[in-house]
Amino acid sequence: MKLKMFGLDATVAVLVGLLSLTVICGCGGISIPELLEAAEKGNPHAQICLSHRYADGAGVPKDEVEAAKWMRKAAEQGDAYAQICLSSYYAKGAGVPKDKVEAEKWLRKAAEQGNATQLALMAQYELGEDYAEVDKVEAAKWYRKAAEQGYEPAQYALGKCYACGEGVAQDKVEATKWYRKAAEQGLMAAQHRLGECYAKGEGVPKDKVEAVKWYRKAAEQGYEPAKKALKQMGE
Repeated sequence: MKLKMFGLDATVAVLVGLLSLTVICGCGGISIPELLEAAEKGNPHAQICLSHRYADGAGVPKDEVEAAKWMRKAAEQGDAYAQICLSSYYAKGAGVPKDKVEAEKWLRKAAEQGNATQLALMAQYELGEDYAEVDKVEAAKWYRKAAEQGYEPAQYALGKCYACGEGVAQDKVEATKWYRKAAEQGLMAAQHRLGECYAKGEGVPKDKVEAVKWYRKAAEQGYEPAKKALKQMGE
């Protein structure tokens, strides 16, 4: 199976950028000897921190192999963040041989944790994205897992599956239902698409007022297609 694994790299990059080591691990100010001692005793948070230190060359020589080694130790203990990071390492060939099968395996482990943590939901969504071009039924399955737990990108993606009949039976009403769920959480693309549904009468009765309402919500967030739609409607 050839998976894309492109969205995953971006996801991990965003996570690492948004969450400092202190937030992720609670050990930003701990020395390397202390981190190493905790990591060797099996503390997954210390293992993750130590992995990042090696990946960045922060206080230790930069070493992708060591980074992957410590991330694996945390991943093997079931830490979803570590599993996603290790998946990314295999996808890119960072510290380990490039291996799409291993990348998918570790991403799946995070996704299959089945809880509503943001990390697990992101992993479920990314599996859907990766399967989208090779197995539409499997893609829809993973989108649904995250969508049913409230993850708005997955809700929007599942809506598109129903709209196009990809991996599920085509159902415009069901598509609109999932677009609405994502739109109500503020996802611009979903707000725009829901506006289109009302403008065209797809899955809902045709309603210009509702169309304008949802286009405007997206436009107010700077979504250009929604601004264009409003202009075409004379709004």
